[in-house]
Amino acid sequence: MLWIKNAYVIDPAQRLSGINDVLVKDGVIVKSAGSLQPADVLEALEAQRLDDVLQVEGEGKYLFPGLIDVHVHLREPGQEEKEDIRSGSRAAIKGGFTSILAMANTTPIVDNRALTEFVRLQGERAAMARVYPIAAVTKGFLGKELVEMMDILDGGAVAFSDDGKGIQNAEMMRLALEYAKLTGCPIISHCEDDSLAGHGVMRKGEMSARLGLRGIPASAESVMVARDVLLAAETGGKLHIAHVSTKESVQIIREAKKMGVDVTAEVNPHHLIFMDKDVSLTDASYKVNPPLPSAEDQIALLEGLLDGTIDMLATDHAPHTWEEKTRPFAEAPFGINALETVLAAVWQNLVLKGKITPDQVIALWSVNPARRFGLPGGTLRPGSQADLVLFDPEYREMISAETMETKSQNTPFLGQEMQGFPVMTIVGGKIRMAGRKLLDNKEEA
Repeated sequence: MLWIKNAYVIDPAQRLSGINDVLVKDGVIVKSAGSLQPADVLEALEAQRLDDVLQVEGEGKYLFPGLIDVHVHLREPGQEEKEDIRSGSRAAIKGGFTSILAMANTTPIVDNRALTEFVRLQGERAAMARVYPIAAVTKGFLGKELVEMMDILDGGAVAFSDDGKGIQNAEMMRLALEYAKLTGCPIISHCEDDSLAGHGVMRKGEMSARLGLRGIPASAESVMVARDVLLAAETGGKLHIAHVSTKESVQIIREAKKMGVDVTAEVNPHHLIFMDKDVSLTDASYKVNPPLPSAEDQIALLEGLLDGTIDMLATDHAPHTWEEKTRPFAEAPFGINALETVLAAVWQNLVLKGKITPDQVIALWSVNPARRFGLPGGTLRPGSQADLVLFDPEYREMISAETMETKSQNTPFLGQEMQGFPVMTIVGGKIRMAGRKLLDNKEEA
């Protein structure tokens, strides 16, 4: 049993924002109310003694529903030198994520029930964050034949995506949206036209020309976004657009929503914090796909986030080995390591600068993902599963290989001191992290 006291509780699902106490018993939230007295606590928890209740002082800290990241690359099976499900789920807990959705671009690709079940079971064995598999849309990511969606759904998949490659054939995408309606799951679209993107390595524009790097035009994304929302409108399918990065994409999604298309979208924090001007030939941490945006694109992304066009934040956590990311920029793989640093990055660069409020962050990273992907969590409503994060806005930490749980350190924040971190993460009533230290096999509160 657990009593968290005097925390500033944020629960957008209940339109709750203020100082409250929260009680947890048997993995479930029992009560959330202001200034509970010991007698109230004992009655609500049906306890005999306060000694049986773990008390946590939350004064000066935020308490909110566990964050849900709908776009994570855990690399297992087959690429465990970069990350595995255990290390990735531990990194998630350090970052305040109680649920993560694992993309299918592993080796082999998660395109059948057996591999889907493997990912789910490995997540359960890790016993840290909840791990939900995202399965491929097409077998082998070849874009030629749909996977057995219903069978894979029974194996635990919560969505389908060929993320990392994208479906180039429009008829295959149309069929996917049509067939996925039987599952109730979204198709997550990696919107990139290969013929336009070519072998580009950063956003095409003045900066790519200055650096002498081959550019990817914004149209490589927006053309595919337009195609996919039109197909979603035609089929009535459920579409989710991954990692939106251009102003044209934002406008297309905005208009599609006005038309009643069942489409949601995510933006990665690195596209809101960094721009193409930050790209350095000597640091491949800034090499991501889609590439870092122009200033105009970044303004449009933030506007889309604030007006509801973009529904959620997602990390696109993409770990790589040190050797891979120290190659010359043009030769290094795309991807940024994010789970452990991203909440602090958003806090420093967006919340403290007044660009977004704490309540909006929780809505975008907990409430909306839970609703779109049909997941438990996203609220502190009594009776809900006790997935919680206690966040200290003043806590500072130096980012180093020694402090990180992830196997990879391809982050531009390495060696920097950051502010604003979770100090306690609870999953299903079990304290998985306290005082920035992971706790294995902690008893349920």
